[in-house]
Amino acid sequence: MPYASEIDTLTSLIKQNPTWSAIKPEYVARMRAQNKFKTGLDIAKYTAKIMREDMANYDQDSSQYTQSLGCWHGFIGQQKMISIKKHFNSTKRRYLYLSGWMVAALRSQFGPLPDQSMHEKTAVSGLIEELYTFLRQADSWELNHLFRDLEEAQKAGDKAKVKDIQAQIDNHETHVVPIIADIDAGFGNAEATYLLAKQMIEAGACCIQIENQVSDEKQCGHQDGKVTVPHAEFLAKINAVRLAFLELGVDDGVIVARTDSLGAGLTKQIAVTNEPGDLGDQYNSFIDGDIIESADDINNGDVVIKQNGKLVKPKRLASGLFQFKEGTGEDRVVMDCIASLQNGADLLWIETEKPHVGQIAAMVNRIREVVPNAKLVYNNSPSFNWTLNFRQQVYDAWAAEGKDLAGYDRDKLMSADYDQSELGKVADEWTANFQRDAAREAGIFHHLITLPTYHTAALSTDNLAKGYFGDEGMLAYVAGVQRKEIREGIATVKHQDMAGSNIGDDHKEFFAGEAALKAGGKDNTMGQFENV
Repeated sequence: MPYASEIDTLTSLIKQNPTWSAIKPEYVARMRAQNKFKTGLDIAKYTAKIMREDMANYDQDSSQYTQSLGCWHGFIGQQKMISIKKHFNSTKRRYLYLSGWMVAALRSQFGPLPDQSMHEKTAVSGLIEELYTFLRQADSWELNHLFRDLEEAQKAGDKAKVKDIQAQIDNHETHVVPIIADIDAGFGNAEATYLLAKQMIEAGACCIQIENQVSDEKQCGHQDGKVTVPHAEFLAKINAVRLAFLELGVDDGVIVARTDSLGAGLTKQIAVTNEPGDLGDQYNSFIDGDIIESADDINNGDVVIKQNGKLVKPKRLASGLFQFKEGTGEDRVVMDCIASLQNGADLLWIETEKPHVGQIAAMVNRIREVVPNAKLVYNNSPSFNWTLNFRQQVYDAWAAEGKDLAGYDRDKLMSADYDQSELGKVADEWTANFQRDAAREAGIFHHLITLPTYHTAALSTDNLAKGYFGDEGMLAYVAGVQRKEIREGIATVKHQDMAGSNIGDDHKEFFAGEAALKAGGKDNTMGQFENV
């Protein structure tokens, strides 16, 4: 409802209640505008609709891909979205990503943990709630400035400015955007997955990403030792997430099915199969084993399966795990993705070992032969050495073209000596174009970086510590942080305001009128940052 109309409605309401005479309708209208979302479910329903619209738009035009950065704290997510609005005037097609890796490394009460689902699972839903608390506060903070400007314009009698500011208030774009939230491998059985998914949705998640690893053997997608599960177990968890969405009324909820099969060479169990060619039989066909010629080939404790009409003894490790045949990763990825999309998933995530458009496209094209509108969420992972990968890709492309490469050593292309070389510059161009190219050629709807703010926090802290505790002293902070904040218009330079001090002052006036004791008076040192 437009701000002016809201005031009219509230004026009538307050008049009906004589004891409310101290309440000004303008204040209530303002507080309502600054609190658009009342619950996490409100957010989940709102953002699910946005994400579905974005998916449909991408299907029509692959240049309309979406992006996100992983955020491990509400403040980081808030500042990211404030920055996006400042630089691009809109949050459209920009999301947040919640990384299970960062929850484990940074948010567990056990302390830093590896990405193996050992952290408290409720920490995931807790971070979703925290992120949306900070994004909602960003809305309130931004609108608070507009309302203060509106009051000043009204006092000055500037009708044109009043009209302009009211339009900005009525058309305010929220900082609340979709979060793609990592539920790892579901933290247990399908019931455990359902219970956690409910908590995540109630906290505001419209999109949940789940992977096909064994829950109690889960490993980071970029480390060794990954163990996958048969499709029946994974699809049961997809069903559990879908039922959680539907139970809570988030009918547009989005499920991202991640496959780690490209790098996973092991399975914990043999799939149940009822007839040749079913999903269980397809899964088992990739298990490595020895053909049994006679009963003498079977030892005590051996397991026997049927593959292509022949009895086979699967190769089992000392751990009890079974091994897949070498070179079957891509075929298993394609099978996983098709099965997931045909059984309730909306988007795919293929964890690869390098950022290579051609490799990704080769798998996606095979999937699209069966599911034409298949789309990916892709991890632009910091686990890749992007500089080396793309320099080697350029090197290999030039070698195939017969170009003279005498000035380059493929094994040492990471060297700074190549930064200004022709190869280095072309590789940087390929890196800059990776998201556009992959969206167009490899079906990637959403590009994310899982752990960027983990690395930026470490890098910026290192730079400050090096100078502040060294010869620069206070200049390290002043020149390296504060002066840049002022000149680049970073909201946090007025940190009292960013934390809500002005909002609190205004509320004090709403509550107590002229008797309010405000923090923003002449002795507030934040005044040093006005008009800079």
